Amino acid sequence: MTPTSQVKRMKKNDLFSLKITDMGVDGEGIGKYDGMTFFVKDALIGDEIRARATKLKKHYGYARVEKIITPSPYRVEPQCPLHRRCGGCQIQALSYEQQLAFKENKVRSNLQRIGGFSKEELEQVCLPIVGMEHPFRYRNKAQFPVGLDKEGKLVTGFYAARTHAIIPVEDCLLGVEENKDVLMAVKEWMLLKQIPAYDETTGTGLVRHILIRYGFTTEEVMVCLIINGDRLPEKETLIERLSVLPGMTSISYNVNTERTNVILGKHTECIWGMPYITDYIHLRNTGDFSVEDTAIAYHISPQSFYQVNPVQTEKLYSTALEYAKLTGKESVWDLYCGIGTISLFLSQKAKQVYGVEIVPQAIEDAKTNAALNGITNAEFFLGKAEEVLPQFYNSDDLDAGMRHPDVIVVDPPRKGCDEQCLSTMLAMRPERIVYVSCDSATLARDLRILVDGGYELQKVRAFDQFAHTGHVETVVLLSKGIIDSQKVKVEMSLEDMDMSGFQ
Repeated sequence: MTPTSQVKRMKKNDLFSLKITDMGVDGEGIGKYDGMTFFVKDALIGDEIRARATKLKKHYGYARVEKIITPSPYRVEPQCPLHRRCGGCQIQALSYEQQLAFKENKVRSNLQRIGGFSKEELEQVCLPIVGMEHPFRYRNKAQFPVGLDKEGKLVTGFYAARTHAIIPVEDCLLGVEENKDVLMAVKEWMLLKQIPAYDETTGTGLVRHILIRYGFTTEEVMVCLIINGDRLPEKETLIERLSVLPGMTSISYNVNTERTNVILGKHTECIWGMPYITDYIHLRNTGDFSVEDTAIAYHISPQSFYQVNPVQTEKLYSTALEYAKLTGKESVWDLYCGIGTISLFLSQKAKQVYGVEIVPQAIEDAKTNAALNGITNAEFFLGKAEEVLPQFYNSDDLDAGMRHPDVIVVDPPRKGCDEQCLSTMLAMRPERIVYVSCDSATLARDLRILVDGGYELQKVRAFDQFAHTGHVETVVLLSKGIIDSQKVKVEMSLEDMDMSGFQ
């Protein structure tokens, strides 16, 4: 019997034995059965399992673990009993050492497969991944959906993988312990005052999510209820219960009446304390990079983008600053700058920093944070990086440092950099480009464009920002090689250019 005929006979729900020989980008196990590749959630490399087919395609399929026949030597007992149901910690059953190896290999594999870099090239530039000493309790932000279970009982927790069914979670081990007390206080208030939970199917009910932020340095706590309405009833009682909790600094509600999966709406109302909490990111010594321990303060509102793992963020940003090799004389562009977290780090060692971000609130936060720290050499512009950067590059009236910066730092969203943005970076010809990435697949694609445009890959280092998940952050240094001017063609018009929209 040929493998093809065997595959044709396999049906959904069939049982079969499978040896897991690899892991996919999200931590799923990969094995082959009669020439057909299967992807299996919760299976680890080295497992021998009894699998049940759940979906079959022509050349591959999906299965679930029915029984672990022989466990992987890398399998450990997860600390959270809900890890399989919740889906938030895809690889918690994998030893932490192997988690780091998996993520390091994920980055290298994408650079080879998508970026076209050779194994020999990567051996020269890839540094060991930076892991965590304590890979639990690292998240400074949590968003808990609120709803009712099948018995009509009020629950908070997280959505099960690929569903909107809430798995009750009282104390997520990735989040801070303060979350548990906040959830208990809010639920007690809802039950006491008969405040209804939101029902996605009908669009009725009030409380949709509970957003909690925590300052690791200041120990300040923020609570924001996302509600399906324009007012919060019985808020005095809620304030009484929350305001007595240690570290409570900010209590607010956010209005979201849309039938959408987007959590936060546009309007937030502070009802007690400050409309933000404050936290600090410290500049750390990394390798040959020696600096005084400097702390930069940030005001963080419910809608601010702020890295969720402050311990690793300090290592990541300090490494990005090390790669930038600033002496105090350089001009720097920080693209996709958010609330200015990296920009303000760079400003400590640069002559001038220019940040670009598309989110208006983030730009306002960046300007506020610069003023908070007394930083005057960081300027921020609102707009898309792929639109703002070319307009500045094409203006003969601007400072040469803006048109031809010494360093460009990019920290784009998961989709990576826009093609126009990459073209303009190549045209600007900075001495160094520091690329911070949350997706090594789009990173690999963009690096190939930059290297083909004349830059040399100098250093690649992965950071475990999200322990027990399949995600990995990466910082890359590129330096200017011999630029082939024929490769860099950027067509930009100077006609009717209006710079006022970017102030």
